[in-house]
Amino acid sequence: MPNPTMLLRFLLIAGLSWSCSAEQPTADMRLPLPDVVDFNFHVKPILSDRCFKCHGPDEAKRDAGLGLHEEAAAFAALGDAKDHFAIVPGKPEQSTLIARIYSADPTEAMPPPESNLSLSEWEKAVLKKWIAQGAEWKAHWAFTPPVAPAVPAAGAGWAVNDIDRFLYEKMEENGLAPAPMAEKSALLRRLSFDLRGLPPTSEELQAFEADNRPGAWAEWAGRFLDTDDYAERMALDWMDLARYADTHGYQDDFERTMWPWRDWVIHAFRENMPYDKFVIWQLAGDLLPSPTKEQLLATGFNRNHKITAEGGVIDEEYRVEYVADRVQTFGTAFLGLTMDCARCHDHKYDPISQKDYFSLFGYFNNVPERGYVSELNQNARFAPEPSITISKEEIDNILTFINNKEELESLDLMVMAEKEERRPTFVLKRGQYDQYGEQISPAIPKAFNPDGVSADNRLELARWLFQPGNPLTARVAVNRIWQQFFGQGLVSTPFDFGNQGALPTHPELLDYLAVRFRESGWDIQALIRLIVESAAYRQSAVTSPQKLAADPGNQWLARAPRLRLKGEMIRDQALASSGLLVREVGGPSVKPYQPEGLWEETTGGGGGSTARYVQGEGDDLYRKSLYTFWKRTVPPPGMLIFDAPSRDLCTVERQETNTPLQALLLMNDPAIVEASQVLAARAWRKAEGEPGAAIKWMYRTVTSSLPDAEELEQLLQLFEQQQEVFAEAPLRAKQYVGAGAQETAHGTPLAVHAALAFVGNTILNLDVAINRG
Repeated sequence: MPNPTMLLRFLLIAGLSWSCSAEQPTADMRLPLPDVVDFNFHVKPILSDRCFKCHGPDEAKRDAGLGLHEEAAAFAALGDAKDHFAIVPGKPEQSTLIARIYSADPTEAMPPPESNLSLSEWEKAVLKKWIAQGAEWKAHWAFTPPVAPAVPAAGAGWAVNDIDRFLYEKMEENGLAPAPMAEKSALLRRLSFDLRGLPPTSEELQAFEADNRPGAWAEWAGRFLDTDDYAERMALDWMDLARYADTHGYQDDFERTMWPWRDWVIHAFRENMPYDKFVIWQLAGDLLPSPTKEQLLATGFNRNHKITAEGGVIDEEYRVEYVADRVQTFGTAFLGLTMDCARCHDHKYDPISQKDYFSLFGYFNNVPERGYVSELNQNARFAPEPSITISKEEIDNILTFINNKEELESLDLMVMAEKEERRPTFVLKRGQYDQYGEQISPAIPKAFNPDGVSADNRLELARWLFQPGNPLTARVAVNRIWQQFFGQGLVSTPFDFGNQGALPTHPELLDYLAVRFRESGWDIQALIRLIVESAAYRQSAVTSPQKLAADPGNQWLARAPRLRLKGEMIRDQALASSGLLVREVGGPSVKPYQPEGLWEETTGGGGGSTARYVQGEGDDLYRKSLYTFWKRTVPPPGMLIFDAPSRDLCTVERQETNTPLQALLLMNDPAIVEASQVLAARAWRKAEGEPGAAIKWMYRTVTSSLPDAEELEQLLQLFEQQQEVFAEAPLRAKQYVGAGAQETAHGTPLAVHAALAFVGNTILNLDVAINRG
């Protein structure tokens, strides 16, 4: 028979939680044809999805000599027939492309029926109308440098800044109006998680709700930006992008020392280091004139990839893999392109040839490193060459923000360096390490280098990223920062600004922000202030059935998005709400609670510091999740279950899932259970022994809001039922409140404490707790 208390608990979690989900629009929405068919926004997506497989950039796979990826090839005569053309501007009836896509003959129809790429009637009509209107061809939107557009005169009476004016114009075009401003408690919770990764304190909520001064919102945003919490919050996303981990990966997965690089990133965000300097130091700090130890330390970014110490591997094979990882990371993080698709052959969809790929490869191919590092042994945290040794005195000078420096004598850290004699780079056939083709020199691919800038080394490549003629860097960075605050970028594929990527929902706004970011001196905090001070950011997330039907994906932003917190934030919220969180900044990674046996199950080498998980103690159990030891083969399970990446590769967007494991984790994880019992003890003292007041205090502390009468009644009912259960089973009650390293609270009746902790754990499970609206 089901346990009635557990059944009630599940119903509470479901009943008190609210989740707004909606189906995404289907591919063929039977929309009316656009008045003016735009090549980039209407035609290019069809050609890329349906035609590029056989008529795209990959010359080796191109059929009938027809290329639809570039203007000259698309308008050229077909084969030897001088009077047959795929596209005849203004004359769809003479265009072979139109005849073939409308053909009922399966041997003539394009795309071929067996390809499963057949066009819808709407797509056929779009192509026909485009040709009828003159078949105007445009360069890919992301490969032309951004130009500041005119700001629309829209949103009078609502707009606070230019972001709002651009957004309001799109809302009007789509028959939508902005949502009202969110309640103050929801606003502060949103701002606090977005800027600090933590919930606001009760004192902050009380102060903000009473603060009605003009300009108060901007002042609170500035206050949050000027904190270590902000720097740690920003570093969290950069760790995913930079594939940071505390181990080398592969089967043996030995420990490495890279945390000083992580702490340098935190320090850079704390100081609001300009984005261009931040990136150039990481990509090529070693090539700067007389580089400092800090600039060398920054280049650890390029060495965050996996490294093998497994016997029997081929040295050159793995060295090539390390270089390929750097190319993939560079392409994803700074260009927003799937460069790795061109490693084995010309890119199927973007104008990136295999030669282009290996020209970029050349910039990262001159590191004096080996693929197989035999010195990586089970007893040492060895830093493969090239590396630097930082003494305690240098740590004091370079990383003044690191705590516990007195415990360190010196550290060996992996960094970048260049061989004195350049290693030759070849096009590798099929991407294989030992299949040499043409020898080539480092060069920036022409497709996204419209000014033809030449770069001889890694430093010049890094500096090219920030030249005004670069079409991608600013757009990609701005889009990723926008994603942090709205849950989705203006380009919803932050890893792909190419032909297969999503089109920007607000292209003018994206370019406006990109140009403004560049002209601000690449000031990250100035961009963030602009975003969070907008009226759009401060909208309510509450919506209506009509709005939901009109814009289920919220691409026009006529309401605020409700976003699930990252796994790190969910754990940190529990620790902060209970008062357990240790706010120490920096230092070696720590090992909090983790299920026993996980490391042992995956250890292939049979020894070393990562063969068995040795749980930390004291403050180490309650540090922010950012500092949790990250083993590549077994990432922290509490974060992995909430969709953290393994960090084997550069990740610029976490994929969100909803699974039963997440609820089970929150109900049973020692860190959450311990936080629940400490939270309950605090609540009982605050409420002076009144259960209803204690429950309201816990709810407010965790969710930044108060329960309504029905919710409070349900939670009180749960408390009373669970109190009876624990009163009849004191041993079980003692075990429940004794979870973790904290001492059981004195002065609170055992059954009361256990029942209230059970309710606290339920609150930490609620949708309103693990989301921010």
